[in-house]
Amino acid sequence: MSDYMEMEADILEERYGLALQRIKEIPGEHLGQDSLEDYFSFCAGFVLMIDDTRGFLAGGGLESAPLEELERRNQALYGDILPSHYEKSYGNPAVAVKLLGEDYGRELCFLYTKLREMIGFVYEGRLEELVIRLELFAEVYAAFRYKEAEEGGLPSGDEIRGILYWFVSDYADITAERTVRELVCPGESMAVRLIQESDLTDVRFLYYYGEYVGRNELETARFLAGLPEETIASMADTYTEGYRIGFEVTGKDLSKKQTVGLYYRLGFERMMRRAVNNFADMGLRPVTRRGAFTGGTLNRQYDYDHKDDRTLYLDKNYVNRQLEATRTAFEKVKNEAAGFAGPAVVETFGEADFDPVIKEEALKLSPEQNRLWVDYRTQAGQLQREYIIEEERSFTIIAFPIPEVGPVFQELFSETIRINTLDYMLYRRVQQTLIDALDTADYCEIRGMDGNRTDLRINLWKLKDPQKETIFENCVADVNIPVGEVFTSPVLAGTNGTLHVTRVFLGGLEFRDLSIVFRDGMIREYSCGNYENEEENRNFIRENILFRHETLPLGEFAIGTNTTAYVAAKRLGVEGKLPILIAEKMGPHFAVGDTCYSHTEDIRVYNPDGKEIVARENEVSAGRKENPSQAYFNCHTDITIPYDELGELTAVKKDGTRIPVIRDGRFVLPGCEALNEAFES
Repeated sequence: MSDYMEMEADILEERYGLALQRIKEIPGEHLGQDSLEDYFSFCAGFVLMIDDTRGFLAGGGLESAPLEELERRNQALYGDILPSHYEKSYGNPAVAVKLLGEDYGRELCFLYTKLREMIGFVYEGRLEELVIRLELFAEVYAAFRYKEAEEGGLPSGDEIRGILYWFVSDYADITAERTVRELVCPGESMAVRLIQESDLTDVRFLYYYGEYVGRNELETARFLAGLPEETIASMADTYTEGYRIGFEVTGKDLSKKQTVGLYYRLGFERMMRRAVNNFADMGLRPVTRRGAFTGGTLNRQYDYDHKDDRTLYLDKNYVNRQLEATRTAFEKVKNEAAGFAGPAVVETFGEADFDPVIKEEALKLSPEQNRLWVDYRTQAGQLQREYIIEEERSFTIIAFPIPEVGPVFQELFSETIRINTLDYMLYRRVQQTLIDALDTADYCEIRGMDGNRTDLRINLWKLKDPQKETIFENCVADVNIPVGEVFTSPVLAGTNGTLHVTRVFLGGLEFRDLSIVFRDGMIREYSCGNYENEEENRNFIRENILFRHETLPLGEFAIGTNTTAYVAAKRLGVEGKLPILIAEKMGPHFAVGDTCYSHTEDIRVYNPDGKEIVARENEVSAGRKENPSQAYFNCHTDITIPYDELGELTAVKKDGTRIPVIRDGRFVLPGCEALNEAFES
């Protein structure tokens, strides 16, 4: 460590000690209001628990303490916001507003969430991140203490909001640099060391992350520890080979890259260790970060309650400040960013259903802030693509169940491995039969049955040279594992009708009786049956499907062909638990938002038969060169109609000739009979 770095470390230690000493005094002081005294005393106690954790870690406690103590400490850090305690927690905006009032409840609830961020930082040894949060807490407390002592009153809500605003703004550079470095720089995360060096037969290693460790993480780690090596190899090799093939089939040069981003859930380290070795053979070093590796799901209602906390600081100045800080951060690591190959994601599924409660006490973005947030996401995406070139990167995603899915866990896990390794060549051949028929069509008609009200006409790209061009991509097992879909970017003009599903899970949220109406490929109306209040239903869709945009285009039309996955899900009763990664392969699906070729439309791509896939853009993304901020929406949500709700999918030629593809939930196009075998078995 250089002398300068040592001096900086000494200064941080001094600041930490001063702030901590002041916070230790809080429980013995008075503010003239019991509710505020209780809040600040509670938060001070949490800070002292963080300090105790710091001492425990520095003293080698992780290595020496018994498993029972590690469990106790983990529960103590996270227990306050678990569902069993949430109705009394200051992390619950409804509780905070009730106890602390309208003037401060939301703001002090937000402050508590910032203190809770210290859990991860203390395990990572990030002293500066701890210091600035301790100083924030001390500053907010001082505002109350000063007013009470000097003026016999309390600060205004605006004063407290001002302190919080300037905290976020002043430290935007620290946040941006940490985020960017963790995204692209190897050696920044302790998670890779844990994957490579831990004794994975001893679940103690799960507590080394500082993430919440629950039943799913413990049982998954124990389950994977007991699997044969060949099973682990199959899981990891499918994952990493899909990544490699993703570069190969798109003609991208993987040899130019140095790093790969790992995204996984605690408990899968045995699979990830082999994956890290596989990536090393490709010349790639792993990069991961908190948020990319995740612990147990604490409380989805807590996450939902705080999704709009940026309300307290989101304005034009903040947007400009954050973008400036992000650009500065990328400039410092532009070589590392250029060498980043993209993410390799292991998703999990099987959690209990979640039906969010909409709370009036939770912070909500204003209409102007909605517009700012959409604009910020667009600009931030464009900025990142300047340094991580979209045309040179790829990705892969694979998914596995977790024990929370129920008694079928082990059987479902085995089925998932089987589904992830289905015959690549069989699906490629059958899907080419589908594509050959669809390439002759002018449009497709899709109609639901048995309560499904779908009635859609999808306008298709017009081929200029059918001998060399194709409309649909033949998608097998590479970036999106498992196999099983053909997809295209539909023509928006002339794409009309209603998309309806009786029940679907999107982003972990259930939508009941979801209906979306398209006019010339753009969303014009939408509704669902989740809440009694229609406005709440519309807001739920607008936030979680439209992502606050006024409208979105129909960016993708696809036909899922993985009937094996569909039948297995029905047999095991887990249809509603599957991630979109698998669910989208289990029937025709329709993505609202950007196309699958977003930001890569000008790269020529080909199917295995050698034909170029020409339907890579639509009328919206075609304006990318003149006005990129209007050409992209930075979202893509797949909505699948399951086979048992699908009455008809028909390709219609220019002369009116009809080519039935699916009827009453079964494939009827000659050459696709193999897809029905799963139903018969």
